[in-house]
Amino acid sequence: MTTQVRTPADVARVSVARRGLAHDLRAVKIVLHRELLRFLYDRSRMISQLIQPVLYLLVLGTGLGSLVSGGGSVDLKTFIFPGVIAMSVMFTGMFSAASIVWDREFGFLREMLVAPVSRTAIVVGKVLGGAVVATFQGVVILALAGLAGVPYDPVMILTLIVLMFAGAFTITAFGVVLAARIRKMQSFFGIMQMAMMFLSGALFPLSGLPAWLSFLTRINPLTYAVDPLRHAVFAHITASPALKARFNPGVTWFGWHVPPLLEVGLVIVLGVGLLAGAIAQFRRTD
Repeated sequence: MTTQVRTPADVARVSVARRGLAHDLRAVKIVLHRELLRFLYDRSRMISQLIQPVLYLLVLGTGLGSLVSGGGSVDLKTFIFPGVIAMSVMFTGMFSAASIVWDREFGFLREMLVAPVSRTAIVVGKVLGGAVVATFQGVVILALAGLAGVPYDPVMILTLIVLMFAGAFTITAFGVVLAARIRKMQSFFGIMQMAMMFLSGALFPLSGLPAWLSFLTRINPLTYAVDPLRHAVFAHITASPALKARFNPGVTWFGWHVPPLLEVGLVIVLGVGLLAGAIAQFRRTD
């Protein structure tokens, strides 16, 4: 009996693509594309994430009726419309980030992490994909502006889309940081919903609050995403200065009104910082 010895020339060579910027950008594109496909083909998720914001806008706004009239029509639907947009973006970004927990439970996350691509590219693609999907969901709510007494002004719409993407980027990055450490889905949604929605001023004015609640709203990142949205909307509606001051008081630090551009800058800087934190978390994940 003879034993055949294989030489190195008889063995098929397996090569792994050399890593580089183009390789990482392709990985970002693939992960982003997966997030888009997951959202577009999950109709039940798309509809369920629209129900709650629409209920807030139509049922709550119509049920409580007009708060005030005169000097322009500003009712509850007009006031909460920017907050409803922010909530829609938040819920969608939150679900996109939460999919990491599902991917971990079903083993898909481990397959992604052992792939011959940078983990930085995976996290960036995940955050960008969640931000794009959340912005698209916010645009759907934006189409209901007429029902809230908000005009379809092209400048306002473009401004709102940019602000929505900035907020969605930060919210998704924050969700990815949490999802990298949280194992239970219930804990994830409980933290996100309490911290991000009820303490952001999305459904109530930030003026005249108790000291403890005022402090909590000012350290909540979503507050600085909601307030520029409200500024952009109120800049394009007809209302008296008194009404605008009442329903759009803005955010103050020790009596100083924070400019909307500074708020947007804070949201973007925080989003980049959270993205860096998410990348650091995933580099340590086994």
